[in-house]
Amino acid sequence: MRLLHITFAFALASGLAAILIYIIGVTNSNGILEIWEEELEALRMLHTGFKKCVASNGLGLKAVSGKDYCDVMIQFPDDTVPKWKDPKTGELEGLSYTFNLCEAVATWEQVRNSTTILTKEFIDALPRGWEDYAWRRINKGVQLNQCKNKTLCMEKLSLVLPETPPYVPHQFDRCAVIGNSGDLLKTRFGNEIDGYDAVLRENGAPIQNFTEFVGKKSTFRLLNRGSAKALDKVAELYETGREVLLVKTTIHDIMNRMIREIPILNPVYLMLGASFGSAAKGTGLKALEFALSICDSVDMYGFTVDPGYKEWTRYFSESRQGHTPLHGRAYYQMMECLGLVKIHSPMRADPKRVVKWLPSRSTVAAAKTASDKLLGRVGAGFKNPLAACFITKKQIRRKPKSIPGLRKEAAEHQKYVNGATMYPLEHNPGHGQLCTVP
Repeated sequence: MRLLHITFAFALASGLAAILIYIIGVTNSNGILEIWEEELEALRMLHTGFKKCVASNGLGLKAVSGKDYCDVMIQFPDDTVPKWKDPKTGELEGLSYTFNLCEAVATWEQVRNSTTILTKEFIDALPRGWEDYAWRRINKGVQLNQCKNKTLCMEKLSLVLPETPPYVPHQFDRCAVIGNSGDLLKTRFGNEIDGYDAVLRENGAPIQNFTEFVGKKSTFRLLNRGSAKALDKVAELYETGREVLLVKTTIHDIMNRMIREIPILNPVYLMLGASFGSAAKGTGLKALEFALSICDSVDMYGFTVDPGYKEWTRYFSESRQGHTPLHGRAYYQMMECLGLVKIHSPMRADPKRVVKWLPSRSTVAAAKTASDKLLGRVGAGFKNPLAACFITKKQIRRKPKSIPGLRKEAAEHQKYVNGATMYPLEHNPGHGQLCTVP
């Protein structure tokens, strides 16, 4: 009997020790989450495969290891001629760019679970959402006085602020994002583009007279501030249907007046986006972000990603000064080799082109867990997707999503997140999300 008691006590102690190890054993003496061997191996495989992918698909680009598995530098050939100058310093853009694969994997995988449309639900759930966040999005009007008159602020946002997200992750299967590069005129991608489930275009890029090059289908159009001020002209671009217009930056009173008075019949929404740190900037990146938040796969056309580019040429008008083309090309190549997008261009025109050395989804999932731990992200190490919720609020009086014929993949994703809606929190130190739950 005494032996039985000793055995029971030992088992109980072992069980408690196991629980204790589970609770605190995943951290080391510095409080940093430890990375399990299989996660570290996934990160190593991602890093190794990434370098091979860039060498095989990058049209002369080369990926070089940095100080660890997260750090990688993408280099251009020595004979590359840089053409863009920094307007402030006058310096030519460089021929090498350093990226953090861990940051990219962690952020972009979060985007796949997020909604990127600003909603009333988000502002209501955000602490001081109306006083701080909403006020900034309405141009900080003097009369608004940090939204102390909430009714006035709500009125200014009412035309572009749905109660809940109009789109959900995985709602579409195959999507195409169409940039404005002059390279589009070198290849007739029109029929190919029209075969996608959803097509996203940018700013005032026309379709008429260019359909053989850019297609005629258009589902969404992402607008920067300048295009938002000319909303009436943009709304006229697509004659056979009504595009959904997504405004990237702040709303303007002039835009509100156009919606009311013309009237503009297109749905108009504001973008709510993740923070990409030092990533390539611009409308193109935000367009890809929106597409990745609602589509299973994303293909990109009309981005300047081939060697011998010309500075910021557009297929429909004169050249303009823009973002650093080499930086953008390197970043988009990184996205392709992480399995996020597939690039189509004059030098990659075969629709059956296979991107070699892509990581498997299981490798990406394990690498994301390791990356979350290394970066100290909210919810790192937990398999429950709701662990990434920095702010959690109940869904109050929520109207059911009126999305007819929701895809099986989208419905399964809703089950995966337990019916929650996840919003990215910009500038949050742990890159957490705001989540509303049933």
